[in-house]
Amino acid sequence: MKYLCLVYGEEQAMQQMKDEHCVAFDTAVRASGQCIASEALEPVATATTVRVRNGKVSVTDGPFAETKECLAGFYLIEARDLNEAIQIAARIPPAAVGSIEVRPIRPIREMAGERAA
Repeated sequence: MKYLCLVYGEEQAMQQMKDEHCVAFDTAVRASGQCIASEALEPVATATTVRVRNGKVSVTDGPFAETKECLAGFYLIEARDLNEAIQIAARIPPAAVGSIEVRPIRPIREMAGERAA
């Protein structure tokens, strides 16, 4: 089963974390075959939020929500179950200064294909 691990934390705390720690974790989890994709995000100041309301597109600078913690990056992993996904997420270095949200991936393409068949 696929899980998305969203890395959240206060931007200053995330910037103080050494990239080498995250790269080392990334290398190990990819070597295990459990990491499908992962990326770090640029600072919150570079974010753009897009909304469509009543057919009108609205674009604003910044993230969707104003909070102290921001989305810093993600790992798309493969795990047997939620317990294994949590064990992997606990090893993501920013978990020490922020939080990791673990969410199962909804196989929307497969589900839609099955309904169409």
